Amino acid sequence: MNDIIKNIEAEQMKQEVPVFHVGDTVKVYGKIKEGNRERIQVFEGIVLKRQGGSNRETFTVRKNSNGIGVEKTWPLHSPNVEKIEVIRRGKVRRAKLNYLRGRVGKRAKVKELVK
Repeated sequence: MNDIIKNIEAEQMKQEVPVFHVGDTVKVYGKIKEGNRERIQVFEGIVLKRQGGSNRETFTVRKNSNGIGVEKTWPLHSPNVEKIEVIRRGKVRRAKLNYLRGRVGKRAKVKELVK
């Protein structure tokens, strides 16, 4: 029984997933359906958290839009996520950046990781 579930989940997973971590600034290209048309909309922001595993893994991205914080949670292996582009690497020391929700302006920034 357990092997059957693992095989089904393995079929649903994407072959290539970009490497990104919490604190990184990413562009998520998501498919939007409007009636009978389909288009791609870009959502750019900081990754607050990654959770789950295998094909159920999700990540939350937060951006500021007209002074209002907007968060969106995306399934990593969803067919509605066209691609994920890493723009900037962030230097953080924790797994979930929930504290960014209460911050505004410069305080809401994450330092850039320089290698």
